[in-house]
Amino acid sequence: MVSLGGCADRSEARRETPFALGVASGYPRPTEIVLWTRLLLGSADAERPAPALRVVWEVAEDPRFDHIVRRGEALATADWAHSVHAEVDGLRPARDYWYRFLALGHASPTGHTRTAPASNAPAGRLRLAYASCQNYEQGWFTAHRHMAAEDLDLVAFLGDYIYESSWGSTHVRKHGPGEPETLAAYRARHALYRSDPDLQACHAAHPWVVTWDDHEVENDYAGDRSQGLWPRVRFLARREAAYRAFYEHMPLPGTMRPRGPDMPIHTRLDWGQLARMYVLDGRQYRSHQVCPRPGRGGSAMVGAECVARIDPALTLLGPAQEAWLDAEMASSRGAWNLLLQQTLFAQLLRRSSGGEARFWTDGWDGYTSARQRLIDMLIGRRVANPLIIGGDVHATYAADIHADPVNHRGPVIASEICGTSITSQGPAHARLEALAADNPHLRFANGALATIEGSTLTW
Repeated sequence: MVSLGGCADRSEARRETPFALGVASGYPRPTEIVLWTRLLLGSADAERPAPALRVVWEVAEDPRFDHIVRRGEALATADWAHSVHAEVDGLRPARDYWYRFLALGHASPTGHTRTAPASNAPAGRLRLAYASCQNYEQGWFTAHRHMAAEDLDLVAFLGDYIYESSWGSTHVRKHGPGEPETLAAYRARHALYRSDPDLQACHAAHPWVVTWDDHEVENDYAGDRSQGLWPRVRFLARREAAYRAFYEHMPLPGTMRPRGPDMPIHTRLDWGQLARMYVLDGRQYRSHQVCPRPGRGGSAMVGAECVARIDPALTLLGPAQEAWLDAEMASSRGAWNLLLQQTLFAQLLRRSSGGEARFWTDGWDGYTSARQRLIDMLIGRRVANPLIIGGDVHATYAADIHADPVNHRGPVIASEICGTSITSQGPAHARLEALAADNPHLRFANGALATIEGSTLTW
């Protein structure tokens, strides 16, 4: 028998709000939106099995809920950490809405969201903020406070929403003991990040789309291989726990619910006739990094000795996702095409102390044939106004993308903007100035902005 907590007398839980992790919305379509929350039952339930809980959600045309347009119920179960993913339909395109949840005698904070324009709507305006790399220990999430105060249509988070490891200097707060490996530990890490009031405010203010990078699971993992070269079965068990916790804490549609260690997260969104956005997954399906350090998986800095770097068999997106992306770009009618992905796409040549060219294998420079295939797609499909947006590298770049990435005198076929981190520590600006001198396609490179993330673009 299922216990409906909304009907039960739970006086202990009533003294503590179950909505301590806030609310969120995401994946706006012209008539649909995903609403999220996760119930925390408090210390009173720590010693006994948690029941399934009935949660009511409401969507209104005003923040006072005088004009409620949609209402429904969801069952929050312990199997999914009492998270709720309400997929609301029947809404109007390009409209502001307010939403809330009701459970255990409490009302959640009120969230604000906005639907996408109708598919045939003429090109208008898209106000998009993008962000990545928020290390809880290394700084405060004040950039999210700034984004929450802006009038945005959408926030795109491009990876490293949590960090599994502790590193860097000048910590302002702590994760707690150890790296997560189990589902309970990943849930606790996500809940810690979600407890931040500025992050909660940004989620409540705008709809989000999200993708992940490596730290949601483990630094530099690639597909089924861990940086520490764990046995495959053990690492996939860790990946399964991490993916499940990620789903439980994000406003994701049910089509993205994980199945074991697999979770389909790549998708596309249209913003009327103005833009098509492709949200890519650069971790789950990628080939293992080539030429790793002895006894390790993950990244390395390599030169001409690593001929495997140009192997045409290497993929960063995986064959199925590449084919999906090609088909989606072929059908695009958007005036702009935005590729929302994890890291710097442009080539970034580095020099050793002896002047030798060096490249980092965890980014697109480690998958040169895969990068060229994507460039060839953009050219072959005659994609209108392609703009590649990334994060990961804890610095800000603007770059020209050439038809041949090593020929900087050839035609420019796309532009790139790569944002810095929310808090994660980045390279010194002097180092970036030296890199720019060796990479003439970089129109802008700045490490001084490494504590001012939350880049906002308007079309």
